[in-house]
Amino acid sequence: MIKVLFFASLRDKLGVSELAVSIDQLTAISHETSVEVLVKHLSSQNAQWGDILNSDASLLIAINQTMVESNTVIHDGDEVALFPPVTGG
Repeated sequence: MIKVLFFASLRDKLGVSELAVSIDQLTAISHETSVEVLVKHLSSQNAQWGDILNSDASLLIAINQTMVESNTVIHDGDEVALFPPVTGG
């Protein structure tokens, strides 16, 4: 299982702070299990989630507490954290 964590406004918009995704659910979409495939899977589960996750191409991503790019491969047992872009002033 992959543990997916959502933070800040992303968590508020989706209405969930974490969920678990089976690696098998990702390999059913593509033989490559990248963060992009994970986001595609999550987006396909709920139209509203798709709008939210795809509305901002600059999502910040961490796998096992290390910042990564969206094409990074995910492995069974990984923790994937998704953050909205950092803003402030």
